[in-house]
Order: sequence, then C-alpha cells, then structure tokens
Amino acid sequence: MRKNFYLIIVSLCLVSCYTYQVKKPADPTATDNKQDSKRSAELAKASQGEMDSEKAESQKSNSQVIPAPINVQEKLAPNKNFKIDVDGKSYKIIVDRWESDSLVAHSVRNPKVIFKFHKNQINSEKIAEKQFSKPIADIITIAAYAGIGVGIWSLLK
Repeated sequence: MRKNFYLIIVSLCLVSCYTYQVKKPADPTATDNKQDSKRSAELAKASQGEMDSEKAESQKSNSQVIPAPINVQEKLAPNKNFKIDVDGKSYKIIVDRWESDSLVAHSVRNPKVIFKFHKNQINSEKIAEKQFSKPIADIITIAAYAGIGVGIWSLLK
C-alpha cells in the first residue's frame, strides 16, 4: 500500500499543466470562407450570370492570398519560454534579448548555459511557446478528485 502511495505522489509531481505549443498564424482563408457563405446566401436570389462572375472574383481573391512570412524576432519575445529547432536539434530556452540578428538565450534547466543563435539558423515553423493547457489541468483535477474519493471510500469501508 505504501509503495503505491509513493508511486502516485511521484507521478503527480512529474505531471505538468504546461505544454509547448506551436502557434499557427491566423488563417486568412477561414475568414474568406465565412464571407463566401454570406455572399452565396445573398447571391442565391441573384441571377445565374451575376453568380458566375462573383465566384470568379472570389476565386481570384483566394488565389492572391499569400501567407505573410514569419518574423522570428517578433515571435521570440524576451523573458518567455520557447522550444526551438536549430539545425535539426531542439532546445528549450528562455529568451534574454536580441543582439542585432542574433538571439541570446539561456537553457531552461541550466541558467548558466548561454546560447547564441542567428535568426537564419532557427526553424520558424517549429517555434513552440510554453502555454498553460486547460485539458491537461482538467484531467489532473479529475484524477485528483477520483483519488480523494477512493481514499475516503477505503477509509469508510
């Protein structure tokens, strides 16, 4: 019984509600699709000729939407935790500052280790910020309540 109790305590200490999540840029096509659905409802009343010309215009506007390039310097803000990919190797860092085109950061687990990366070395698609994860927190809370309930039930039995 005592071993199981210690195992549960250790496993709960190792669980964290914070995860590294890659922020996806805002999708301009999603807003265009909403506008297209509103337009189609209005155009259902219009004639077929007008409808074809409107569809052609909307397809032209969708094809012209080009995702904006991701600026690494804007994404990596000072005093925040990130998980970045540099030359195929991943690092968990806390950003200190930007010196011209170079990122100066230190390791999450060992603050004495200082990293310097050029902005061209960092893979901008794999920059993940450390954020609070509500679903994981909910799972941990439910597991804790269930454990308390089982403990009270075993004491009363």
